[in-house]
Amino acid sequence: MAAAPHAPATPHIAVDSTGPATVDGRYIRALTFQSVRLDYLRRVLAELSLAPVGSRALVVGSGRGLPARGLARLGFEVVAADPSPAATALARDADDGLGLTYLTTPAEQLALPERSFDLVYCADTLEITERPGAVLAEAARVLRPGGVFVYDTVNRTSVSRLIYLGAFQMFPGTRIMPRGRYAARRLRRPAEVAAALRRAGLSPRDVSAFKPRDVRALVRATRGRRRGTVSDGQLPALVDMVLEPEGSPVVTYLGYAVRRT
Repeated sequence: MAAAPHAPATPHIAVDSTGPATVDGRYIRALTFQSVRLDYLRRVLAELSLAPVGSRALVVGSGRGLPARGLARLGFEVVAADPSPAATALARDADDGLGLTYLTTPAEQLALPERSFDLVYCADTLEITERPGAVLAEAARVLRPGGVFVYDTVNRTSVSRLIYLGAFQMFPGTRIMPRGRYAARRLRRPAEVAAALRRAGLSPRDVSAFKPRDVRALVRATRGRRRGTVSDGQLPALVDMVLEPEGSPVVTYLGYAVRRT
């Protein structure tokens, strides 16, 4: 699934797509976020004493299925949902015999029954959607009372604008995303997300920042991936995302909330 090195100097930028000349920023992001997402999930599960075995989890915005497969390996029965048929097909191809259920459905209107999951993880969604309230209402609807909603998203700061709107979408040397995928109005501060969670019937419990250990390494890795001297599979170790539970989120953050009974 990882792109081979030595791609052309001017790559084709597209999400949910493969090929020797393609740079899929969505997949790059999922790869580099995977370890920190799972670290945070383990912490939340321990805090809530939620055992994966015997529990059902839904991943909203699952993309090629990395976070969903991570949850399955923890012991959850997992449904991986994404609005993109192409992403769903790529996820199904990468199942690795785990037997996940794959579903193409928008986050704002999930084709799933009420109160059917113990955990919902929302990835690559809150910073994309124009209707965060609908996403959160749907997550609350499919959660059982007392179930947990975990998410990661992008803060709205001058630094996040520079990275997500500039470096990742506009600057020639570091562009990995289609233009328009991110917009300032869709980047949301933690307090705004917390207020929306409460309106949806979810009680916020935590916000934790995460970031590259060294931002210079992120820039070098991104430039290398565009030049074709770095493969997708090499990116997680090069970028090395780390949790900062006590830090104030400058760019990206994780959080969780519990479905009110």
